[in-house]
Amino acid sequence: MSLDALLARSPWAAALTPAQRDRVRAELRERAVPQGAYVIRKGDRADSWLGVAEGLVKVHCASPSGKRATLTGVPAGGWLGEGSLLKREALRYDVVALRDSRIACMPGATFRWLQETSLPFNRYLLDQLNERLGLFIATVEHERLHGIEGRVARALATLFNPVLCPGLGPALHLTQEEVGLLAGISRQRANAALKVLESEGLLAVEHGAVHVLDLEALRRY
Repeated sequence: MSLDALLARSPWAAALTPAQRDRVRAELRERAVPQGAYVIRKGDRADSWLGVAEGLVKVHCASPSGKRATLTGVPAGGWLGEGSLLKREALRYDVVALRDSRIACMPGATFRWLQETSLPFNRYLLDQLNERLGLFIATVEHERLHGIEGRVARALATLFNPVLCPGLGPALHLTQEEVGLLAGISRQRANAALKVLESEGLLAVEHGAVHVLDLEALRRY
């Protein structure tokens, strides 16, 4: 997507006045991030709201010993980083590109100007944060209570959240390695979990793509 297409796909932008959209578009910047590179690092100052115009990114945390915990994935069309901007604090997570990606960067000053001038934007942020909270509660539940298949089901279903990832179609162009990275498991374990979910009629797997056949069942898995 171009930056114009990303804005057209973003519900919060559709609710702005023409003058507000013009200012946002004029101040929006784009970064190309190659596969495996950091979009942002834990400890960096939060200075931009980030939108994924192309590609796929993973949000994760790492301990000093190198152990990693995947929090969520964000495909093209999604935005992230609003919490750190609202709290004006250093980032508490890393964001890594799982494939070559293009990232839209809205300056923090523009983000806060929208907060001050747009009631619909503030309502959108409330919905976004509420969805984010529900997502992370579900993440803790799956990590502590469910098996590998449940973790893979959650990682895939998260990408279809209509608030956090608007406009995504039923086919996910994901490799098994990317599914593993999103779920925090190896490619081999992701492959085995996908086969189980496929045998239960929730999805169909082909080379480089996962077709979701029953999204509600995937969410409940």
